[in-house]
Amino acid sequence: MKPDLTIYLAAPRGFCAGVDRAIKVVEMAIEKWGTPVFVRHEIVHNKYVVDGLRDKGAVFVESLADCPDDRPVVFSAHGVAKSVPEAAERRNMLYVDATCPLVSKVHIEAERHHRDGLQMIMIGHKGHPETVGTMGQLPDGAVLLVETVEDVATVQPDDPSRLAFITQTTLSVDDAADIIAALQARFPAIVGPRKEDICYATTNRQAAVREIAPLIDALLVIGAPNSSNSRRLVEVGEKAGCAYAQLVERSTNIDWRSLEGVTSVGITAGASAPEVLIDEVLAAFGERYTLRTEIVETATENISFKVPRILRA
Repeated sequence: MKPDLTIYLAAPRGFCAGVDRAIKVVEMAIEKWGTPVFVRHEIVHNKYVVDGLRDKGAVFVESLADCPDDRPVVFSAHGVAKSVPEAAERRNMLYVDATCPLVSKVHIEAERHHRDGLQMIMIGHKGHPETVGTMGQLPDGAVLLVETVEDVATVQPDDPSRLAFITQTTLSVDDAADIIAALQARFPAIVGPRKEDICYATTNRQAAVREIAPLIDALLVIGAPNSSNSRRLVEVGEKAGCAYAQLVERSTNIDWRSLEGVTSVGITAGASAPEVLIDEVLAAFGERYTLRTEIVETATENISFKVPRILRA
């Protein structure tokens, strides 16, 4: 007889509006211009999604140098440095920018502060494509990066009285709050964004994990290892008291031995993980346990973003 298990399914979970739009952009580009369509960097950080688009005729590359001049290229949802579309224009390339509008909002914010004569401090993860793209909106040296509260103590701005901060959109809400507090303590004149930079989807998914954490023995986050927002969900679960929290790409990655003896499991998914992978994980649990499933909903999301005009024409 199969043991009983209660699954608490976090809501919201999975795809956000920016990811949904980025995938649509690639599909519509293939429909409009045929194959191949080149995509600079993974369109979103999810292997299942990337493999599915590759099967439809998308070619994923890490650099514009790997793209021919005569085929369309799509820039990923994470955003790119200003130098990338400039290089594409010099080569007369047809390009479509699938940057999430909430990332573009941070880019615009950074440019506005720069025009006002403020040096930027960015809270983000070094080397993450979104951080690279956002810092690349401004000239070298105009943006200083801090990753931790400790970094705040050592950062050396040109003029401590002429500063503004921005953040990566997929950070841990709690970690970002700690870093912002440290920045404001050290630089009382620092200017923040009019509205928080961390996107609604990141905030909502983290809030749902905090809600289910006290109810569960273990937390599974469905998402890719290179997905910032998915990794943050694991950290949020651990901080909220989950004795066991694991990031899994697919049901085949579940460490069943670590789940022996548990009676309740929380399941969520990062913003770039499709619902089909959540269904796959639930099916895998259904083979091993008699399931009772409860949805824990902390917010409803009805945001959608239009695709770029070039694809609507």
